[in-house]
Amino acid sequence: MLNEHSVIEAIKTVIDPEVGFDIYSLGLIYGVAVEDSHVSVTMTLSTRGCPLHELIQTWTREAVERLDGVESCEVTIVWEPAWNITMASEEVKKALGA
Repeated sequence: MLNEHSVIEAIKTVIDPEVGFDIYSLGLIYGVAVEDSHVSVTMTLSTRGCPLHELIQTWTREAVERLDGVESCEVTIVWEPAWNITMASEEVKKALGA
């Protein structure tokens, strides 16, 4: 069944290759909305100059669109609030020495 939890699980398959953790655990996902077969994801990146900006956005959209019942997925990048390490999971903070 398509719901916020299933979308989050799909997003957890997207790994930021620069740090080796998934973008959800890094705290880069600010919101997920499911309306019928349409999904909206609001996220940020660790820095505005992230060289993988477009790739991570595409990987996120593609991961969600692979779910049964998803007709479309819109991924919006926002810069406020600015990301910082305190937004990451405890596992990520520990691994990164934060």
